[in-house]
Amino acid sequence: MVEVKNLTKCYGDIKAVDDISFTAQTGEILGFLGPNGAGKSTTMNIITGYLSSTDGTVTIDGSEILDEPIKTKAKIGYLPEIPPLYPDMTVIKYLEFMFDLKKVKLPKAEHIKEVMEIVKIDGVKDRIIKNLSKGYKQRVGFAQALLGNPPVLILDEPTVGLDPKQVVEIRTLIKSLGKKHTVIFSSHVLSEVSATCDRIVVISNGKIVADAPTKDLANVISGQGELLLEAEGSQNEISEILNNVYGVKKVRTVGLNTYKIEYDSDTDIRKSVFRAMAKADCPILMMKNGGMSLEESFLKLTENSTRKGGNN
Repeated sequence: MVEVKNLTKCYGDIKAVDDISFTAQTGEILGFLGPNGAGKSTTMNIITGYLSSTDGTVTIDGSEILDEPIKTKAKIGYLPEIPPLYPDMTVIKYLEFMFDLKKVKLPKAEHIKEVMEIVKIDGVKDRIIKNLSKGYKQRVGFAQALLGNPPVLILDEPTVGLDPKQVVEIRTLIKSLGKKHTVIFSSHVLSEVSATCDRIVVISNGKIVADAPTKDLANVISGQGELLLEAEGSQNEISEILNNVYGVKKVRTVGLNTYKIEYDSDTDIRKSVFRAMAKADCPILMMKNGGMSLEESFLKLTENSTRKGGNN
């Protein structure tokens, strides 16, 4: 588990990070978003121990990063935006070097073989890194982050510059890793965050402006939920049925047999709507979330947030 508590980082009179707190649980993939200059990379560098904080604490699996830096860093696997590779080494020699550098206590040959199989680079282990494609270089970067089986993985823009096939492969890898690790995943590609992350924290001007499950982010921002419904039956009858469902605030007709339902964001009305429509013998043909997209949510949260001279 990762716990960030009252974290602050100042550069002179500028607060790059301003008293932020959040947690990431074991087995959770947390998306960490923010525009350039919002304090996102500064926060991630503090979590990994590359920067010290002005105030606040970062606790990794019970160890505080400033009090026990060596012990705490051993619990973190870090993949920066540009993987820290040695291009003239072969893949296997590089991983052996990183294994020794990290002072991993596991059986060396067996553990490196296991890590290579996880990220699917065992077929290129004897190739020189500079001759690999960008996708394979990214996988080698993942492999070094996994050495030692750290409980926490910090991934900064792990899909930048990859082609669509490589992006899908890396996304699948991240989701599989999330089953056994706490993963904090930073990206500017909102579709990647939406497809990969369980929860999203948005930072803007050094402050957290949203913290919610990915599927609920739009509802949190607007303060209400929206549901699109297509159903057979009389328009007047369906409107009356829906307006009588607990939590529904407004029902509008937006097309032939199609309705937009606004409801309290803290109420899940889907089961109640289904039961009410079934009782009235009005078959539901389609029901889906009709709120803002993740892109619209992000823009709304971070509008007017660009800070001249700020730190990313």
